Amino acid sequence: MSLIKKSNELVIPTTVKMMIYGQAGMGKTTVALSAPKPLLLDFDNGVKRVNMAHLDGIDIVQVTSWQDVQQVLQEDLSAYQTIVVDTIGKMMDFIISYKCGTRQPQIRDWGGINAEFSWLTRTLSSLNKNVVFVAHRDTRKEGDDTVFIPALREKSYNSIVTELDLLGYLEMRNENGIQKRTITFDPTSRNDGKNTCNLPGLMQVPTILDRNGSPTAKNDFITMQVIRPYLNMLQVKKEEAAKYDKVVEEIRDQIEMITDALSANEFAKIINNFDHVGSSLAKARDMFGKKVKELGLVYDKETKTYADAAA
Repeated sequence: MSLIKKSNELVIPTTVKMMIYGQAGMGKTTVALSAPKPLLLDFDNGVKRVNMAHLDGIDIVQVTSWQDVQQVLQEDLSAYQTIVVDTIGKMMDFIISYKCGTRQPQIRDWGGINAEFSWLTRTLSSLNKNVVFVAHRDTRKEGDDTVFIPALREKSYNSIVTELDLLGYLEMRNENGIQKRTITFDPTSRNDGKNTCNLPGLMQVPTILDRNGSPTAKNDFITMQVIRPYLNMLQVKKEEAAKYDKVVEEIRDQIEMITDALSANEFAKIINNFDHVGSSLAKARDMFGKKVKELGLVYDKETKTYADAAA
């Protein structure tokens, strides 16, 4: 069986890996905890700054060493749908301490450091969980422009971003004198971003606490506005893939019944009549071409029909 796949034949994931970054005080952890059934890996001791109302029903690992992470990821995590890493910059510091002790990392160390991060992402992927990384904001100069980026060592940043489906910048905007918290996953001239899920360019994050700090709504922004639309998009792709598989199987059954020029010509008349999906017509033509070649049939360009080789 060929390892080359059409887009309709790909295995569709059911989880999302994302990163949220922004300056201090934007409520990044609270937004991250709005993902479905989260387990918080608190590297930054930031849980103390989260309103207690948003921690109701949330389980937390207060990380003191990288060994804590290695241990917890071997435990039964079936109760959780999302792993929240807060913050990823501090997590990388724990990895560096684990690999280098108290000294600064050297060039020879980065292979092992990146290997530990790769182990984390592979392990989380094997658990079939959503992953939400939280990061502080840093800046990068591009000519005269200043671009907001996640606060990570450059050696780690590029390798991490390639693993993500979404990279969102969270900030406070002033619109007509009203402060609104927004997030964008689109890369712009002022922020890095990644938006493989076709989310809106700018999304408002609702305020769900009153002036007294009491909740006014459920903390479910990521669940309802990010992950649900993403999973709906994946479901559409799955349904298209299922339709593709069904029509290709029907075509394969018909082609297996071709034994001579007569049956080949009959199939050629109906090849366009199947309920084609995506590249299924191209697949049908490819399978049909292989079949007539296998039978040694001869194509007449004038009559546009096949003849048996003996004829």
